[in-house]
Amino acid sequence: MKRKHQLISDTFKAKKQKLAFGSEPSEQEGPEAVDSALQFLASLFPRKLFEDSLPPLILRHQIYSLVKDRTTVDRRLSQLKDEGRIRIFQHGLDAETFFVTFTDAYKSKVLALSWRFVRCPEMQRCMEDISYDKKRMLNEFGFKDTEITQLVNAGVLTVRDAGSWWLAVPRAGHFVKYFIKGRKAVLGMIQKSKYKEVLLSDLQNRRTPRAVKLGIPYHIHDIIGAQLVDCVPTTTGTLLRLADD
Repeated sequence: MKRKHQLISDTFKAKKQKLAFGSEPSEQEGPEAVDSALQFLASLFPRKLFEDSLPPLILRHQIYSLVKDRTTVDRRLSQLKDEGRIRIFQHGLDAETFFVTFTDAYKSKVLALSWRFVRCPEMQRCMEDISYDKKRMLNEFGFKDTEITQLVNAGVLTVRDAGSWWLAVPRAGHFVKYFIKGRKAVLGMIQKSKYKEVLLSDLQNRRTPRAVKLGIPYHIHDIIGAQLVDCVPTTTGTLLRLADD
């Protein structure tokens, strides 16, 4: 059954003004709405949890929870990637799940590594795309097999299949583990509610379970954007209802 997706109503709306980092996105449309959503979602990322060793990680589908037109989101992300302002990663959760982070934040973390080849111009260019094959790594970027292995061991690349790799975020393994557990816990909170539904405002105000390391707001945008819940407008606010499988 095709899941219905609907934007969160007034709960996530703010005044129409220039977005400051960490403020909620305003009622904008088009590319500006995507930019605002990226800044807002980045502000929800718990840097201290990872001792500031990771750049703020945003799931692409989280943006869909704030910007209705998915085509606009995808086009803007593609443009920002081509301009070198963001990086996009596939981190093994599933084929459709991609992470987004800001280029400057990503490079500052990767370049903190001490490996010579990570700091070289070839590695700077190697950070431009989502995935790479062995021929390109050897011929275009001039890496040796041993250096590719070191990049994989360092977490800069992760294996896609035989002879190809995804660009990755070093030390992101703990994030992925927390993300999976946190999503399951938040969905469990809704599952245990009467009729498998809960008011968004009530969910936001609940005590955060230990398993939800990334914070309830971060996961709310995840489960809405991934269409794991339906957003139902009511007179008392937006109701989150578990979506049909």
